[in-house]
Amino acid sequence: MSNPARCSCPRCSIRGLMGPLVVTTIGILFLLSEIRGGHFHIVNTFPVLLIVIGIVLLGSALAPMNGHIESPGPAAPPATPPAPPPPPPASNYSSEAR
Repeated sequence: MSNPARCSCPRCSIRGLMGPLVVTTIGILFLLSEIRGGHFHIVNTFPVLLIVIGIVLLGSALAPMNGHIESPGPAAPPATPPAPPPPPPASNYSSEAR
C-alpha cells in the first residue's frame, strides 16, 4: 500500500493534538483525584475535559489552512468481472425408439 501524504498545515497540526491532550488531561484529573484523596472525583471534573476539547477545536477552526493537502477520495471499487457465457441451449430430442 502506498503511504498517503500527511498534511502539515497549522489546522491539521492542531487537530492532531486532540488525542494526546485528552489523554494528558484525563491523566492529570486522575492524578489530582489521587493526591487530594478523592476530592477531585472525575464526575466533578469532567467539564475540564470538555473545555480542553473545546479549546483544541477552537484553535483548529481559527488556524490558517496554508499548505493544506486534501486527502484522496475513497478508492474506486474493483472492476466487476464479465458475466459468464450463457449455457448452451438444451436439446429437445427424445431418444425413445418405438
